[in-house]
Amino acid sequence: MLNIKFNLKYFLVTILIFLVEVLIATVLKDNFFIRAYLGDVIVVMLLYTFVKSFFIINDKKLIVGIFAFSCLIEFAQFFNIADKLGFQPGSLMYIVIGNSFSWIDILCYGVGCLFLYIFVKIKLNQKSTKST
Repeated sequence: MLNIKFNLKYFLVTILIFLVEVLIATVLKDNFFIRAYLGDVIVVMLLYTFVKSFFIINDKKLIVGIFAFSCLIEFAQFFNIADKLGFQPGSLMYIVIGNSFSWIDILCYGVGCLFLYIFVKIKLNQKSTKST
């Protein structure tokens, strides 16, 4: 059962990360490393903060779910799902879903999820040391 509760802090971080992603996609689009790799690492963090903005959910389960979801979308790209759904190249949904499968993207999602996991562990350790 999901507990629904709005969290302003996570929502504001979500907006900030979204703006960073927009910056990467528009202003920094010619920087291959940032666009191709860093954007994919950051997108899992965007998903994490977005979900945490509205739901109280176990962090580890959420991170695993985000990684699985990211892989599912990536594998859908292998089958050209954006084209099959009728989205026009360049449209928002075509860009969001993506159109090219890459094992490197999956690795980037994994790195982003690993960073999230480490962040959560550090955050939990800080909470437990403050309460003792």
